[in-house]
Amino acid sequence: MAFHSVATMEKPLPHISLTDWHARVNQLRNVADARRTDAFSIRHSSRTLRNETRIECDWANYETNEALTDRISELNRWREIISKTFERIEREIFLLQEEKDATERELESLAGPISVIAEVLTMRDGRSGSEMTYDDADTEIKNELAILENNQRLLADRCQKAWEKLTRLEEVRFKIGLEIENKLEAVELDESQLALDRNSANISFKPDPTRNPKNSCSYETWLEHVKNMKQLAENELADTYAIREALFVCREKARNMLQSQQERAEHSIRKRIFETQRARNELEWQKLKMKDDMELAVCEIKTLEQALRDKTDAVKLAETRLENRAQRSGMELCIDQAHDMLCIEVEKLREIRRLLITKIDESRAHYNMMEEHAQKCDVDLENKQHALMTDIRALDLRQRLKGGEFGLKLANPSAQTDRNIVLTRMESEIPKN
Repeated sequence: MAFHSVATMEKPLPHISLTDWHARVNQLRNVADARRTDAFSIRHSSRTLRNETRIECDWANYETNEALTDRISELNRWREIISKTFERIEREIFLLQEEKDATERELESLAGPISVIAEVLTMRDGRSGSEMTYDDADTEIKNELAILENNQRLLADRCQKAWEKLTRLEEVRFKIGLEIENKLEAVELDESQLALDRNSANISFKPDPTRNPKNSCSYETWLEHVKNMKQLAENELADTYAIREALFVCREKARNMLQSQQERAEHSIRKRIFETQRARNELEWQKLKMKDDMELAVCEIKTLEQALRDKTDAVKLAETRLENRAQRSGMELCIDQAHDMLCIEVEKLREIRRLLITKIDESRAHYNMMEEHAQKCDVDLENKQHALMTDIRALDLRQRLKGGEFGLKLANPSAQTDRNIVLTRMESEIPKN
């Protein structure tokens, strides 16, 4: 049997002993245990870190969300408060504007009465003669004009103050409206930020996100600003009601004063119409009586002239007798009792004639005076009639003060006549049908 042997060849590397091999194995095992221990520690600390960071991140996000929610609630609360103030401002602006418009309309409506009063004064200045007097009607109408002008100034001042107040309220309303818009914008922005989460698509890293934004302010400054805006609105609203009430009271007071003065003026005009009518009636009665007396005076003058003519013939008779008896001759031309009686008769007749002439002259002078006075009465009657019609037309013209530009218009001439009869108190002087 043949034996075969294998040729072996060793690597040309150094060999280690079995002991070193066991030592190396133990070393590797120990290193592996140490690495596994370190890996476990790292895994444990990593898990702890993950949990803690997750919890901290969740809590930080929760606290941020709560802070945003609280901020949104605070903004909404302040927005509601300021919105109510804004509504109050708008309501006050609307009410104040209405009062101002009503006052302006009242102020514009005074132009009509002023023109009417001016026309009435111009019409009454058309009176003539002794009727141009400073009577109660003239005084009351001028007082009415003064009240109208005073009401104009007073209402204009109130309108100016209301306009200034409206300007300030408009400015405050603009500021409050801008504040509400800013808060709405801030609420929308915070709500959009509250809606974001880590899975949102529009999130990214930002450069220096923790910086303080430009023109930013502190929370305390913001809160003070909001309170100041609220207080500013309250301050402007504090006296608005008083201004509206002052406008209303001013209008009513002006209207009442004007109405009472108009009543006094119309009463004085009616009183003046009555006095003028009474004076005219009295003057017409005096004129009528004077006419009768003038007729009697004419008759008396004619009678005196006839008596003077009679006495003239008697004087001629007596003087002729004396002259004829002076033609006696001789001793018959003596101053006897007949001569004396004729002389006495002539003297008496001459004196009677002189008295008659004097009485005729006196009667004629008195008649002339009566005729002159009658002419004056005619002129005065014309003046009184003109003044009476002027006051009646003025009273008719004043109806525009009650019914506007196209106020009281009577339907027909008979109604106008009846009204004039009532105004002039002629009911008792017109005969009944």
